[in-house]
Amino acid sequence: MRRLAGRQLLGRPHAFAAVAVAGVLALTGCGGSDSDGSGSGPDGEADLSVGSAYMPQPVSDMAAGFLVISNKGGTADRLTSVSSDAADRVTVHETVDGAMQEVDALGIPAHGSLVLESGGNHLMFEQLTRKPKQGQKVSVELRFAHSDPVTVEIPVKPATYTPKHGH
Repeated sequence: MRRLAGRQLLGRPHAFAAVAVAGVLALTGCGGSDSDGSGSGPDGEADLSVGSAYMPQPVSDMAAGFLVISNKGGTADRLTSVSSDAADRVTVHETVDGAMQEVDALGIPAHGSLVLESGGNHLMFEQLTRKPKQGQKVSVELRFAHSDPVTVEIPVKPATYTPKHGH
């Protein structure tokens, strides 16, 4: 048996090499190409999709927007800005300890999701140019730090709407 820095290695000389390579890959986040259909591209870029979008019918000159941005890719991204045909300004808000605050961006983890929901992180449509009614849709363009913009048609729900299963 061999010893390395006071530790005994198994009788296989290749075992140490395999463990070392696996450790390096884990530390660097390396993986193979997207031959398994997992959603990430050959360079592990973000692979974003949007679902569960809705806007409660506004009762003032402001409205909130909720949706889920899923990332099937191997690289994180960030939601950096939003625009809409229904408002002069759309801002991204983070909710921490029950207090909301405008932020420059929200992270979307690799192989994870950014959930914008009532009582949590959300979009604020400020200075509405029109008051969308239940049954209508609001067009929104989401822009990201690394990915191409995504346009979403958000359905307007009743002012008291709550998703049945959350996001």
